[in-house]
Amino acid sequence: MTASNLPPDESPLRPGGRPPGGAHLDSTAQLMNRITSQLGSQLSLVSLDGSRRPAAPALVLVAHGSRDPRALATVRTLMERVRELRPHLPVHLGHIELNEPLLPDTLASLGDAHAVLVPLLLSRGYHVKQDIPEAAAAARAHTRVAAPLGPHPLLVETLYARLVEAGWPAGMSDALRRTSAVVLAAAGSRDPESAVDTRRTAQLLAERLGVPVVPAYASAAAPTVRQAVRALAARGRHRVAVASYFTAPGRFHTECAEAAPWIAAAPLGAHAAMARLVLHRYDQALASPEAATEPALASA
Repeated sequence: MTASNLPPDESPLRPGGRPPGGAHLDSTAQLMNRITSQLGSQLSLVSLDGSRRPAAPALVLVAHGSRDPRALATVRTLMERVRELRPHLPVHLGHIELNEPLLPDTLASLGDAHAVLVPLLLSRGYHVKQDIPEAAAAARAHTRVAAPLGPHPLLVETLYARLVEAGWPAGMSDALRRTSAVVLAAAGSRDPESAVDTRRTAQLLAERLGVPVVPAYASAAAPTVRQAVRALAARGRHRVAVASYFTAPGRFHTECAEAAPWIAAAPLGAHAAMARLVLHRYDQALASPEAATEPALASA
């Protein structure tokens, strides 16, 4: 893989890949970028008349929760990336189930402060429509509920990067493209709007790759990944990759990856584009007059 094909959260430095002074120049540039970001963040707290602006509402990342310890580690890494992008923004974590802190406990710790809840969920469904708004409404904190992360072009950017990491050819001939396809493996939901959101992401990824992308599900919906692979093979698409439409590793990702006949990409994880998307949803919720305690519709 060439440096130009590396995903945004991977360093292009490799032994022999750059001249000896390249690493020093990169470290200097990174330091200057960090200083600039921190200075800009500090200045944003001061109004033009020199008075201090009110503190920004806290950002509460709402994760589903998982028995797989890699999921919690991934979410915590994503939190750190969000904090690096906006150093003076208070960022908290709450889980719907299975992991601590649970969302009601996180909200209770905020007292009557203002907060924006950003679901680390990829489509509309029961958790987005019921669980999270109910927890927000029951809290003393003044809350707004942001839209789920998907669909959005930044998710497609992440999916593409993960596929390239797994071995998807960045430059594909027309002949190879005619026999290739992708299955977008998602968790699944009985909510029809969840399927609409997942199909939209599949459409955006298909436009990015130039090959068919078929949504498939680990539970609660059809087709399964294996069924989607068989259907593509019947259409002459024998080189099928599985794109992991999960925020973090876990049982669903593992099961879907095992059904891949060719390559299986890693979950979205703590990719740099994911951190940008979290902040985008936060900013959207603050700008929307209708977002208080109700999730906004996902949009770009």
